[in-house]
Amino acid sequence: MLEIQSFIGGIFETNGYLVRAPGGDLLVDAPTGALEWLEQAGGRPSVLLITHGHLDHIDDAAKIVRRYGCRIGCHRDTVPMLTDPEFFRRLGFSLEAEPVQPSFLIEESESTPVLGLDFKVLLVPGHCPGSLCFYHRPSANLFSGDVLFAGSIGRTDLPAGNHRELIQGLHDKVLRLPDETRVLPGHGPATTIGKERRSNPFLIVQPT
Repeated sequence: MLEIQSFIGGIFETNGYLVRAPGGDLLVDAPTGALEWLEQAGGRPSVLLITHGHLDHIDDAAKIVRRYGCRIGCHRDTVPMLTDPEFFRRLGFSLEAEPVQPSFLIEESESTPVLGLDFKVLLVPGHCPGSLCFYHRPSANLFSGDVLFAGSIGRTDLPAGNHRELIQGLHDKVLRLPDETRVLPGHGPATTIGKERRSNPFLIVQPT
């Protein structure tokens, strides 16, 4: 059983998750206000995992790394979004986050150890290049980022979005997880794989 605390931050009401792992505190995503929340909650992350590089999920990443000296991991396609201060401006967005360098890169794998926890890592682009989902099989928890929500999926009308690619990835990878898997999304309430397989309007029809 994982001890997981959640936080909602920023104008997009983005979820961040603090996991009490055997080897230290693990933070999944760093929305606006996450540093202040960590200080109030007594969290001291040793590792920060980034599900994807959209601004609302990385806004406090540099502050948290500077404050706690934690390692930060992401997919290689996320690196430009973390490190290049002009990345989002070139796409026409006025919002920006302080750049930060990742400590290590994460690829899709059946087994990726992090602070004594073992994650199956799923690469599911379509909402954003490099989108990762972290599945902890022993506790049946999936940190889904903006790939899958309760009753919805990640939007695909942003730059580099691809609706077909996202739907295909959801069916080929995410929906193959057990029904009882608890989905902890980047926005909104938790859900389960079984519930989304049965009732999510975006997923009832198989991709063609």
